[in-house]
Amino acid sequence: MTTHYPDIINDNFWLPFTPNKDFRSEPKLFARAEGDYYYDPDGRAILDGVSGLFASALGHGRKDIAEAVHRQMLNLDFTASFYRSHPGAFAAAKALSALLPAGLDRIFFVGSGSEGVDTALKIALAYHRSLNQGSRKIFVSRERAYHGVNFGGVALSGLANNRRQFNGAGPQVVHMRHTWLQENRFSRGQPRHGDFLADDLLQLITLHGAENIAACVIEPIAGSTGVLVPPAGYLERLRQLCDQHGILLIMDEVICGFGRTGQAFASQSFAIRPDIIILAKALTNGALPMGAVAVSRGIYDSIVNAAGEGEIEFFHGYTWSAHPVACAAALATLAIYREEGVFAAAGALSGYFLERLFALRGLPLVTDIRGYGLLGGESTWRRAPNRDSGVTKCKNGCSTPACT
Repeated sequence: MTTHYPDIINDNFWLPFTPNKDFRSEPKLFARAEGDYYYDPDGRAILDGVSGLFASALGHGRKDIAEAVHRQMLNLDFTASFYRSHPGAFAAAKALSALLPAGLDRIFFVGSGSEGVDTALKIALAYHRSLNQGSRKIFVSRERAYHGVNFGGVALSGLANNRRQFNGAGPQVVHMRHTWLQENRFSRGQPRHGDFLADDLLQLITLHGAENIAACVIEPIAGSTGVLVPPAGYLERLRQLCDQHGILLIMDEVICGFGRTGQAFASQSFAIRPDIIILAKALTNGALPMGAVAVSRGIYDSIVNAAGEGEIEFFHGYTWSAHPVACAAALATLAIYREEGVFAAAGALSGYFLERLFALRGLPLVTDIRGYGLLGGESTWRRAPNRDSGVTKCKNGCSTPACT
């Protein structure tokens, strides 16, 4: 796609996560989308192989979602949810809670996954302070973790390039090892080896003291870092350690939620109940920016009951929290998931998807393949130019075969 668009491209737009100088020498534009395809301004079709960065789970151009958004725009285009709200916010929270793991039925709406991460961290701190455990300020994350780009997410990040310009900002975070192991290469589903890696949390508890740790934050399946599926027993051990030491377990399901594992959420597929769950992307099928943080009733009640009469219990929120039009998009999307049996269909398709994915094994330079549900990743060695061997570093600055 090398067409130049001098009537479209200007210097005013600063593209995110993009080498802007390179883009302007070879711009890539999408003009419309339908079903599984994008179309450039010249009408050429491009397969959307990543579902719009994991957001467009139902494909593009769903008229039922567009019509719901249009109706809401004409009826109530906007109101903030400070001291007041609107019916759609309550309806969306109820519909979402019906899909979530049992007990996670208190929903805080945000505008993105990154906002969801920061919100979850603040909820964790507020919860511990409501219990007079204000010393719990440390968060545990993992190497190669990705949890968005706000300051909280950057602090949690285990990706060097995401941290380099912003190191030192945000909350105090310590990191466990990631879960990729050489002996687990070409594992279909959960790898057999690596449950011992969960005891990195125990080592950090011993080092820093359980009384100082607020939460452990993980993706059940690490998405942006190469689809790292948790080893069998790993999540169970993390849950056990968190329970034993009063640490909250926060699961970031911004990527792996909404059916990609064959159930509504990966935590359900792995039968692990987090204390807090972070959602976004496919919540509205990508039609509008929206995210959500779901917490247990116990966490909500503790924070709310710790405040005095008439006081704001949680000093946090966004102008766009529970935006009426975003709620309409979410309600329409959740209805489609339910009425069309999307999650069960994803589970049924998983076998074929993984079969074709793992058929790539044996191709030159393919060093690993991983997959679970409808999430898959493969790793390749890339030979350095003008050399018989060696690799070039990937875009994340990583030169290990675990990175896609």
